[in-house]
Amino acid sequence: MDPIQNRYEFVLLFDCENGNPNGDPDAGNMPRIDAETSIGIVTDVCLKRKVRNYVELAHEGEPGYNILIKTDKALNTKFTEAYDACGLKKGEKGKNTSSVAAAQKYICDNYFDVRTFGAVMSTGDDPCGIVRGPVQINFAKSVDPVLPQDITITRQAVTTQTDKENKATEMGKKNFIPYGLYRAEGYVSAMLAKKTGFSDDDLEILWNALINMFEHDHSAARGKMCARKLVVFRHDSVLGNAPSAKLFEAVRVTRRPEVAIARSYHDYDVTIDRDMPDGVELLELL
Repeated sequence: MDPIQNRYEFVLLFDCENGNPNGDPDAGNMPRIDAETSIGIVTDVCLKRKVRNYVELAHEGEPGYNILIKTDKALNTKFTEAYDACGLKKGEKGKNTSSVAAAQKYICDNYFDVRTFGAVMSTGDDPCGIVRGPVQINFAKSVDPVLPQDITITRQAVTTQTDKENKATEMGKKNFIPYGLYRAEGYVSAMLAKKTGFSDDDLEILWNALINMFEHDHSAARGKMCARKLVVFRHDSVLGNAPSAKLFEAVRVTRRPEVAIARSYHDYDVTIDRDMPDGVELLELL
């Protein structure tokens, strides 16, 4: 399929209620925050993982929609499989640049996440180079400061027989925030899409994934997470018609003045300036 011919930016609003949207392993898996402002953070890696999981769930077995970054095999094994599929000589450690290019194209054609986000594939005896993906996502940040908490929980099933002889329950901790509304901003480059083959069909799948990824990611740890709004800016050219920062400013989120502490999406007002620069179309997909 032909790569996209338009540049895009997007704003995604999502929220978390009584859950941990993105635990920080350096802080005992507490929800991530900016240490200076207490603004909540969800990393780009976390959001891309959810997109990958949704695409794998919705398009499992379809040609071209495999996922490279997952736990099934070592990455170097997948790179070698690309060499095998292309009939390339193996074990040259990337010295044959034409082989690297051929294997890289095979990976882009067959793996949605590489075609979309890119990947570093320069390891092992059969490397596939480095791909810059057309889709990039910033860290999501909460609109207001969040308050990470932990509560003690008990479990009636004891782990070991020795413990069973001495106690009836076991104690644990659960990390969460009462509520947070998060804003993520992203970019889709038509110039980089030419290099990976990212198509209009891929773009539609990306939008669907952003809207639905939380619906298939529910867990006791993450609480209630929902995509609330997806606003897309479509340029009528490959290079674009306006700076991304100016377009992002068209979407404003403010806490309602009568609300002291937000505990719901409806405690916020979302306003969108629909007066777009020439050559830019605003699409409200959610």
